[in-house]
Amino acid sequence: MSNEAPVMNDTRLGRFIQVLVAVILVSAALYFARVVFEPIAFALFGMALVWPFQKAMEAKMPKPNALILTILLTLFVIFVLALAIIWSVGDIVHWIFANVARFQSLYMRTTQWLEGYDIFVTDGLGQYDVRTFIGIVQGAATSVNYFIGFCVVIFLLLTFGLVELSDFRLRLEELEPKIDFNISQTAEKIAMKVRKYMLIRTMASVLTGLAVFAFALSIGLDLAVAWGVISFVLNYIPYIGPFVAVLFPVIFAAAQFESWPMAVVIFGGLYTIQFLIGNYLEPMIAGKALAISPLVMLVAFFFWAFLWGIPGAFIGLPVTIALFTICEQNPSSRWIARLLSTSGAALVD
Repeated sequence: MSNEAPVMNDTRLGRFIQVLVAVILVSAALYFARVVFEPIAFALFGMALVWPFQKAMEAKMPKPNALILTILLTLFVIFVLALAIIWSVGDIVHWIFANVARFQSLYMRTTQWLEGYDIFVTDGLGQYDVRTFIGIVQGAATSVNYFIGFCVVIFLLLTFGLVELSDFRLRLEELEPKIDFNISQTAEKIAMKVRKYMLIRTMASVLTGLAVFAFALSIGLDLAVAWGVISFVLNYIPYIGPFVAVLFPVIFAAAQFESWPMAVVIFGGLYTIQFLIGNYLEPMIAGKALAISPLVMLVAFFFWAFLWGIPGAFIGLPVTIALFTICEQNPSSRWIARLLSTSGAALVD
């Protein structure tokens, strides 16, 4: 017995080291090959969202027609979202160029106030220059161009994926007896949870966008529609998105009203909206629906944001939901799902 205990401990330590090395290697591959894996992850995410619609259409019309209708619907949704983002950013950029003098005044007042506390911003950032705004606009234009190209790649992958989805599903079902794992059922559960997650986040995003629009309009803040659209879009990026959706309107409010007290009032109103919806209402609904610990979701967000940046911040939680579901369906890894779930959550036995 005395010899068996050290052997068991060495075995467990060896398995732990193997798992740790595997996680490090997989993370490194995901990081260095993110140009390949990012669009694939988004395409699979899109397939999980639109597959029920295609399946429902196949019951009413031939498969080729259902596929074409699904692809057209997906293209329409991507086009509308991209157009809304481009229009909002363009509206803000035009407002910047029309009010450069206000931003110059804001910059001078802010630096003078900081210099009163012996904080010299100009030593690190340099004197105010209109070219600063030109650089910001160029950076925004580059980001928009990248976003458009990224959407095109995802759409192409999504299209080819939907074409071969039925055949690929049959091949998976043929493989199941050999690996003793129900891949189709697990994939369906992942897709169902991802759709539930996106439904919750979409409802929260719509509510946030409408609340921000109504607040900005009521208080007289310019670009109320643009701020509402941007808040709606950025709310899909957990934690970082709501912060940016509050920060930018506050800076613009300080330039528009030329009053820091007014900017503080707008900050308080926008922060209250984001806090009530993003930190209270949405987590409460999502926690009950997905049964994943909020702490795990926060760690997953930072992990995927570190690996893939902004795209990872968006897709990280759906990927975590997929991994959680895989652990939940596999008896050998079900303990991981129980460990990461919310207290009292019932898992499949």
